[in-house]
Amino acid sequence: MPKGTDALQGIPMPTGEWRYTARFIEALRVAASIHADGVRKQTTISYVSHILATCAMAMEHGANEDQAIAALFHDAIEDIRPVTAVRVTIGWFGAEVLRIVEGCTDADTDPKPAWRPRKEAYLAHLAEADQAILLVSASDKLHNARAIVGDLRMIGDTLWGRFAAPRDDKLWYYRALVDSYRKNPAHTPALIDELDRTVTEMERLASASSSEVRPGHG
Repeated sequence: MPKGTDALQGIPMPTGEWRYTARFIEALRVAASIHADGVRKQTTISYVSHILATCAMAMEHGANEDQAIAALFHDAIEDIRPVTAVRVTIGWFGAEVLRIVEGCTDADTDPKPAWRPRKEAYLAHLAEADQAILLVSASDKLHNARAIVGDLRMIGDTLWGRFAAPRDDKLWYYRALVDSYRKNPAHTPALIDELDRTVTEMERLASASSSEVRPGHG
């Protein structure tokens, strides 16, 4: 596209009340830019797909603009360096956005703390989290759980090799997430119900895959 060309090519802007402001559009641009070279674990799927899906799920369950923007940046403090610059960038979109992203972050150091204690600390934190943090956090976990279920259907137990934690630990964590969200009165019931159904399917597929007798191994 020639520099300076307007991609809208004269398409008129909607005349009704917009559901978001220019701040949200800028957040989309920035989030897509900082994750531009990222991919989902051991795949060729752009990481941007995950932040867009998390944002969409949060919006479908009532997210306001601050919460939707936080969903776009929910992994940035964990994954993008230097972390000080990342916080400044997120803070540009408002203190509430930064607060939510901080509340969805389980580590901001390199190397990260050991997996199990880090996840246990995150679960404990959910007990005190408010509705905004729970909404964005659960939207993130729901998309991740759906991706695991989809991959279990396609490749079975091979999937678990993508993760730092073994299969049983991952299954423990997702079930513990459901329980932790439910215990907090600020959770969004429809969202956690969907996460629960997805985790139940994850458990079923994991059990079926691990008990399968493969040719030559019976």
